Amino acid sequence: MAGHPSVFPTLLYGNAKAAIQQLTEAFGFTRVAVYEAEDGTVMHAELAYGSGAVMLGSKGRGGLFDKVMAEAGPAGVYVVVEDVDAHHRRAVEHGVEILMEPTDQEYGSRDYMARDAEGNVWSFGTYSPQL
Repeated sequence: MAGHPSVFPTLLYGNAKAAIQQLTEAFGFTRVAVYEAEDGTVMHAELAYGSGAVMLGSKGRGGLFDKVMAEAGPAGVYVVVEDVDAHHRRAVEHGVEILMEPTDQEYGSRDYMARDAEGNVWSFGTYSPQL
């Protein structure tokens, strides 16, 4: 599995289609796969960024994962980006709520923090964990 991620954040959204639009347009993710039910409910979607990806779907679609996530709070996801300031500008241009402007950290990273339309906190920075 060398070179292939083995951890994928998984999120459920009340409006998964809007989430996919925000994550691709404002944060620069790429749609890899989107599987919808006949009624348009997003059953499963995969969005990639660099060598990582997130999986997401619609809340209320049924199944055990949907049930156990029903009372879950927002999640936090960290994404490594090359140019934090350019990434931040793109998010601002798309009206994303910024929680922390681009900031140089004591440990050498430059980060910013944003909240998506359903409350999940996304951190974008130059720090890349060496596993």
